[in-house]
Amino acid sequence: MAFMVQITFAQERVISGVVSDDLGPVADISVKVKNTDRGTATDFDGNYSIKAKTGETLVFTHISYKTVEMVVGSSSRINATMKESGESLKEIVIIGAYDIKRTKPKTNIASTTVSVETIENRPNASLVQTLQGQVAGLEIISNSGQPGASSSVIIRGQGSLGGKVSPLYVVDGVPLNTENFRSFNENDIASVSILKDAGATAIYGNRGANGAIIITTKSGKFSSPLKVTYSLTSSFNHLQGNNYNLMNAKEQLELERLQGVGRGAGMTDAEISAVAKYSNTDWEKVFFRSGYSQTHNLSLSNGGKRVRSFTSFSFFDQEGILKQSDLKRFSVRNNLDGKSENEKFTYGTNVTINYSKSNTPNSIGSGAVNRNYILGAYQSVPYISPHDYTPGDANIPVVFANTPLFLLNRLDTYTRYVTEIKILGTIKASYKILDNLTFNTRLSSEFNETQLVTSESPTSFNAVLFAPPAGFQDQNTIRETTFDFVNSLNYTKTFNDKHTLDVGVYTEYIKGHRNSHGFRANGLTPSTFYPGDGSGFISDNGSDDFNVDTINADLRTAGLFSYFANIDYDFNSKYGVGATIRRDASFRFRETNRWGTFYSVTGRWNLDKENFVNSDVFNLLKLRASYGILGNQDVANTGFFFTDSKDQDLYSSGAGYAGQNALHLSQVGYTKLKWEETSQVNIGLDFNIKKLFYGSLDVYNKETLLLFTAFPTPYTSGTGSLDINSPGLLRNKGVELGMHYDFFKNNDDFNLTVNFVGAYNKSERFRSGLSTIREGGPLGEVYTYRYAGVNPENGHLLFLDINDNLTETPDPEADRVFTNKKVTPDYQGSFGFDMDYKGFFLSTAFNYIIGSYRYDFDYSGFVDPSAIGQFRHSRDILRAWTPTNRNTDIPALNAPGLSTYTGDRFLFNSDYLRLRNVTFGYNVPQKHLTGIKAIGLKSAKAFFTGENLVTFTGWRGNDAEGFDEDQNRYPTPRIISLGLVLGF
Repeated sequence: MAFMVQITFAQERVISGVVSDDLGPVADISVKVKNTDRGTATDFDGNYSIKAKTGETLVFTHISYKTVEMVVGSSSRINATMKESGESLKEIVIIGAYDIKRTKPKTNIASTTVSVETIENRPNASLVQTLQGQVAGLEIISNSGQPGASSSVIIRGQGSLGGKVSPLYVVDGVPLNTENFRSFNENDIASVSILKDAGATAIYGNRGANGAIIITTKSGKFSSPLKVTYSLTSSFNHLQGNNYNLMNAKEQLELERLQGVGRGAGMTDAEISAVAKYSNTDWEKVFFRSGYSQTHNLSLSNGGKRVRSFTSFSFFDQEGILKQSDLKRFSVRNNLDGKSENEKFTYGTNVTINYSKSNTPNSIGSGAVNRNYILGAYQSVPYISPHDYTPGDANIPVVFANTPLFLLNRLDTYTRYVTEIKILGTIKASYKILDNLTFNTRLSSEFNETQLVTSESPTSFNAVLFAPPAGFQDQNTIRETTFDFVNSLNYTKTFNDKHTLDVGVYTEYIKGHRNSHGFRANGLTPSTFYPGDGSGFISDNGSDDFNVDTINADLRTAGLFSYFANIDYDFNSKYGVGATIRRDASFRFRETNRWGTFYSVTGRWNLDKENFVNSDVFNLLKLRASYGILGNQDVANTGFFFTDSKDQDLYSSGAGYAGQNALHLSQVGYTKLKWEETSQVNIGLDFNIKKLFYGSLDVYNKETLLLFTAFPTPYTSGTGSLDINSPGLLRNKGVELGMHYDFFKNNDDFNLTVNFVGAYNKSERFRSGLSTIREGGPLGEVYTYRYAGVNPENGHLLFLDINDNLTETPDPEADRVFTNKKVTPDYQGSFGFDMDYKGFFLSTAFNYIIGSYRYDFDYSGFVDPSAIGQFRHSRDILRAWTPTNRNTDIPALNAPGLSTYTGDRFLFNSDYLRLRNVTFGYNVPQKHLTGIKAIGLKSAKAFFTGENLVTFTGWRGNDAEGFDEDQNRYPTPRIISLGLVLGF
């Protein structure tokens, strides 16, 4: 049911997949690497991700299922199918910026602030996607077009092998434990700052090693009248399309006739023409659609002499381009600030309440012919018609050619949605004890509750095929609450008008609580069943175990404590130095290693203040440098609430001798386990020439030590490996450049600014101790044997052996080499311009990626001869070698080894240049609004926006963007939007 291509990477890598039973994906399945303490659990969709090496064994366990073991091969994707056990085993039981603010000339750090104008009214369901390409060194890659899907976000290269690599997100002082922004309203944002070097993030200590993204939301203004703003955006979402050159019905039947398999076998030309005339289905148009989206935002802001407020209401509704995928979001925000009459006491609150509901198809990216709509859209044979399916009829012959009929039935009978409640709240206050000494306190909280509801009708094709039981319903709820309490004393004083000193001392306490629970109801009554309703549940009748329900629950806590200080000194706005030191304690380590000390030092030299620099030319010319060491306590990248016991010996229950319940050693603790440490040196230059040409240049070297690694141990110890801090080193070094040039400025009629953002990053690993790691080689390098084309003499596949000799029978192990090809790009960035003329405005942003390679599993299926008669093919297969067509890139259809040898045959370059965004609009001049001032209209703007309009690439799939192999993946859409903003 799925095609497999062998892939081998040169190191321990991320293995991911979907765990299912006969009825679909299963949540809370324990996934562990055998004889190690590396483990995780499947999410609502049955997805898991874990670090493992080739040859290790993944163990999938659950109290309700039989244990499944699967050996890790060269593929990075392993799906598992669970079978019910038939017996019941007895279960043993921020920073915001910490209110630190600096002007651009007085900053010593590498940071970039994104303009709010580039964020507002964009049609993306996630803020992260809106930031793509805007910041040098900020790598954002979306692997799914599902509305609200998470993206991979990395600052300055992957900084860990087994630990967390994504940055810390902070919203109005609340450090977030989740990285999904589907419930966040981008129009509430006032600014986004990306902190990149150690000088910027050392104050975050325990979670700053991978950088930080600081989000500040809007506020009202003191002594200002009520301002009401309403915006409306309507969007149309479309599939970008592919270049696979797929066959139509006539061509597919002729290919089947040629091979003597499938429906076309033995058919005459007339019969083929008759079938093709009746049915030539483009299944892409059946399972995909043009989605419609709408966004409504209403904001109110005002302020008196002592109090100001900002309140917003938002509704977002986006249809995905894939059927059964969408997102609806409601959000309310209130930001309130106040101050006393003498302005010694200030206070503020930030509260946002968000609710979202999304229909999210599962099994995307898998080879499940009865569950994955993406597979059905492209691999379904075109001579099958939607008219061949009768709605409600589950009696479909079980042959692969009927794949689209299985999936049409699933559209009718399967329900899956996720609801989320997210509440962020902050209460803060400050009191000026002395003129230069202020006490600050802040209490922040993040609350998340997600619920997944999945149901499969008892009369569906899948329910009938896998019965008993007849249908099922899953309901799983996860509730997470975290609190962050920060107190500080801040001292600021200027001496003799030249010396300025800022000092702050802080304490921070973070505590979190997580509980989850859920059930699966097996067996549903067709007459009363309704998705999400319990009226159709069938109780166990005692005569069989077909309708035995299963339950799950989990309870976790987490905590961090820190105290830290920072100092910043400025002399005459010319020289500046700064330092931060922080002590952190993490719940993940035992007491002897619980504390870590992290620090940074920074310095700057404002050359534009020197007499030898022409200040009429250089408005800003600043040289800065920083060095620091930061910690990573999320050493297994499992989230805030997990991986809290790696220093302990643990035991688990399971089947023992003769199948009896028993306890067995499941983890050997490593008592010396401690923080990963990342050191970083950064040298930067900020410049502004005649207020026309401005930007920043940074060079950095980032090294991660004490890498979290699985160290092999003798099996006599009870485990095959031990998670330790490796003596190896991971290095990321690179260059970042951001430039802007105002060709025309300060003209009432015409302004034009050209923008460029570029970044180069090289990742290397040293002293790994593993034979499959090239010393100094790039992280994630593909390690496999090489494809060399088609043998013109016989049509067989040709490969290169380890000595560069041609062979038709390579050794998949002995002939592997380091290819110097990897998924992560070497170069990335964007360029474009901003222009306005007499109220009209136009902006563009082109994103580019250079140096990225990915496996195209979709294409491998379209040219696979063994799938003829079952699935659709590319016309490329018609170029297959024959005695009269010897010089070709497609091997003979009967060539030996087609399913045995692949190597890097389907590894392709995925570089691209994309018109990521273009916006055109008109700001109505005030003089044209005078006639309608009676209704209070003070401003009006209309605009057009296009996202992902054009992509230039050699990649043949639906979307060149991605961080994983391409196999039946949900592509990101092309979005066309029209919008209107009214101010009252």
